[in-house]
Amino acid sequence: MNKRTLVTYFSATGTTRGVAERLAHAIGADLKEIVPAQPYTAADINWRDTASRSSVEHAHRDMRPALAEPIDVEPYDVVFVGYPLWWETAPRVVRTFLESADWAGKTVVTFATSGSSTRGADGVQLHDSAPAARWVPGRRVAASESEAKLAQWVDGLNL
Repeated sequence: MNKRTLVTYFSATGTTRGVAERLAHAIGADLKEIVPAQPYTAADINWRDTASRSSVEHAHRDMRPALAEPIDVEPYDVVFVGYPLWWETAPRVVRTFLESADWAGKTVVTFATSGSSTRGADGVQLHDSAPAARWVPGRRVAASESEAKLAQWVDGLNL
């Protein structure tokens, strides 16, 4: 790929991080983590607890957890955005990241990790957080997806 490419990701447990690292290596992209100012604990991501941080953020769709630091997407043509699926969508901190950047002239592709769900992996629900971007449908990626399979997926995209 001759376009300047960045792989970004949010990972609360390390699963999405592993996929993002393999993806970046497979396609020769830079890699940046979407880091919330307040890290998520195991208790924060307990979806069975309606008072957990992730449950409260899910219930209040306007919440935007602060980032520890901004990610500069300006030098890039293509940005991959990875996240775990929480209630079949991206965690709110991913929206914070998307809404903090200028996406004009950029292509965005999502990838999501989940034990079973595929809904939300394509990123359609995130388009309103970066309406100036050119969105290419993403997909769910297995935690064990190989670099070769990731490179094959990217090669098949219309970037």
